Amino acid sequence: MPMLTRRRFVAAAAAGLVAADRALAAGGAAPNSAGTERPQSRAPANACDCHFHIIDGRFPPPETVKPPGMTFDDYRLLQARLGTTRAVPVQPKNHGTDPTCLLDALQRFDGNGRGIAVLRPDVTDAELRRLDTGYVRGLRFSVWNPNDTVAPITTIEPLAKRIADLGWHVQLHMSGDQIRENAALLNRLPCPIVFDHMGRLDPGKGPDDPAFATIAGLIEKGRTWLKLAGAYLNTEAGPPDYPDATRTAKAFAALAPERLVWGSDWPHVTEKHKPDDAVLFDLLTDWAGSETTRDRILVDNPAKLYGFS
Repeated sequence: MPMLTRRRFVAAAAAGLVAADRALAAGGAAPNSAGTERPQSRAPANACDCHFHIIDGRFPPPETVKPPGMTFDDYRLLQARLGTTRAVPVQPKNHGTDPTCLLDALQRFDGNGRGIAVLRPDVTDAELRRLDTGYVRGLRFSVWNPNDTVAPITTIEPLAKRIADLGWHVQLHMSGDQIRENAALLNRLPCPIVFDHMGRLDPGKGPDDPAFATIAGLIEKGRTWLKLAGAYLNTEAGPPDYPDATRTAKAFAALAPERLVWGSDWPHVTEKHKPDDAVLFDLLTDWAGSETTRDRILVDNPAKLYGFS
């Protein structure tokens, strides 16, 4: 990539978003997302999508499958459709522990992106500093399915100790049962915690799942956050309203609206039939209970958690 001055890079980044907006206006759809209509609820200025994945075959490792339609430019089409401007890409399993694709996306977001990486405990201090400079702000541990885990539960605590002084957090994709079973570990971590996908509680129990109380106790200590994302991962009833997931989301919104952020979970890698992202975005208004709380979840909370100015 040729060297760019900051002014030229900002102009190029802005041009990319404008081009995506024009493509959407001309009838172009964002890949891996059903529908083409914009959300009924308008995104506020500086709204942030705090959970999605960029998957690009140009980046390592070469041996993993990287489906089409999941690149940075593809995501820009979704961003233009939803009206969000800030972004938190989360490194997917397709890129293992190599952060090259993530760092490329963060550079192209030009200050409007913060990233969540996946690493092993043998990462060097120099690499952590490099990632911090590149706007990485946390590490993800997706252990919900032990069969495809890249960074297992045993690596959470040693890495948490490594990143605490950087001000990073650990992001945990655990089932409700795993959260409850590992409560002692979670309570002694030296850095903030962010739970993925509403804690993956039992959809039939929702806030009556014992793990809800575990998460609530961690939130009360002041260092824990939760992502309102993945309605389709927290439901037995299904779309379009996901009433069981909605019950859980509303319970968290009543508990601690100041500790919630929202994410699209695009490109919805778990879903054979892709959801309509405009519908998922509009669900947040119902979950939040008011436009003021919704805007707090979309703007103020991400600014505090990820360090947006």
